[in-house]
Amino acid sequence: MGRQDVTAVGRGVSAGPVGLARGVALTGLAIGEALLAVWVCLVLCLALVGLGLPLLPGALRAVRAQARRQRRLAWAWSRVRVDDPYRPVSGETARAGGWRETRWRLTDPTTWRDLMWLLVNPCIGPVMAFLPLVAVVHGLFGVVLAFAWRPITSAWDGVWFDFIPVTGQTTATLAAALGVVQACCGLLLFPRWLMPLHGRWVRFVLGKSRGTLNERVEQLQTSRSDAVDLQAAELRRIERDLHDGTQARLVALGMTLTAAESLLEHNPEATRALLAEAKGNSTRALNELRDLVHGVHPPLLADRGLVDAVRTFAFELPFPVQVTGEIPGRLPAPVESAAYFAIAELLGNVVKHAEADQVSVDFRYDHHVLRAAVHDNGVGGATARDGGGIRGIERRLAAFDGTLALTSLPGGGTTAALEIGCDLLEGTDETGVAPRSR
Repeated sequence: MGRQDVTAVGRGVSAGPVGLARGVALTGLAIGEALLAVWVCLVLCLALVGLGLPLLPGALRAVRAQARRQRRLAWAWSRVRVDDPYRPVSGETARAGGWRETRWRLTDPTTWRDLMWLLVNPCIGPVMAFLPLVAVVHGLFGVVLAFAWRPITSAWDGVWFDFIPVTGQTTATLAAALGVVQACCGLLLFPRWLMPLHGRWVRFVLGKSRGTLNERVEQLQTSRSDAVDLQAAELRRIERDLHDGTQARLVALGMTLTAAESLLEHNPEATRALLAEAKGNSTRALNELRDLVHGVHPPLLADRGLVDAVRTFAFELPFPVQVTGEIPGRLPAPVESAAYFAIAELLGNVVKHAEADQVSVDFRYDHHVLRAAVHDNGVGGATARDGGGIRGIERRLAAFDGTLALTSLPGGGTTAALEIGCDLLEGTDETGVAPRSR
């Protein structure tokens, strides 16, 4: 963080009684974290012998909730942003909960960083958070010495205030002056210095590690390469469709009109037949152009949005599809297009391979993340094979930093859950919830 950032952070941090109260609150949280650490260690020890397994999911949820609370407070009180570096969980795993969700959390490195936070922060965090209040209380004690130095020195057999030995009124007055300086610093200056330091401490432990960032850079490089390849393949497909379909029909249309022109005066009946053929070719060329445009970006998707476009697409399938959920606003057009074609591909796979009679598509949008899940009760056993449609969907979503989680047990149906981080264009607040109309 540069010098200008530090200055901006300091201006956004509250001093005075509010800053002291926040320091006390963070110290209380640290004490609670110490107790939670003892509880989690006990649960983990009992889990090794099987007794703590029922308690482990709740303990891990408490740890994650505490870590997220610290990240939120780091931004709200210290103006230091700390993102959640947790791995995305599939909708199926989240709905299953219990031990399945617990195993997923135990494989996430961020969970172990949260546990490390519980062990380390109670020893370090309160020093930064509680020091302003200590300075104020100690400074007030120096002020009291100016008026009650005799009984205090008599009861304590001599008193030192910092480096000042209080032996008379003069030294007591000096102690009071130093106490006023300490109290003012603790009330006005220390919160502005130490609270941002506490926020950066939260980011250091609970933020993204260098290894995570390196892994993220590699993922982005791979997804960028896949996006470029996918775009090139899409352009080749459009060029091929135009060349082999629409262009051929337009050439045939021109030749038919030329023949009709030459027969116009000598054979009106043949001319009429050629004009009818030309009309049919023009209609077929127009339909092919419409199909091509629909394959690039469906007009209904641009007009009505993602959910209605998927509902319309589902009506054309040979089985009923239940589409639930809403999105409180419009998504960016590239994100809508990627999600639409991903869901269309998944529904197409259901038609080809699933042998299902119950299919559902569920949409959710919260915390700036679009989530959609396609579930069927078919034969299951779907896998992501190289060169297959699932891999193509993953590459399409990776271009937008999206993920696809596939759960497909033989005979148990298939659930494909996709997530794309994005902001709504309008009509929502920062939590992704549409404001109520007044």
